[in-house]
Amino acid sequence: MMKCKQATQLLSEKLDRPLSAKEKIHLAMHISMCGPCRQFGKQMEMIRDLSKSYSKTKESDDQ
Repeated sequence: MMKCKQATQLLSEKLDRPLSAKEKIHLAMHISMCGPCRQFGKQMEMIRDLSKSYSKTKESDDQ
């Protein structure tokens, strides 16, 4: 069974690279049972989305 440290590492890496099928399966199994890791994944996605939004806004302001 995957540990939380491994799961959070994969959740972070998932934003930068595609995960292998094996990694996806293990991660999905872990986050289906682990609320804190599931919440961490949602927070990571929210931070990424906010960063992209800020970056686009900043580019518009600079023009």
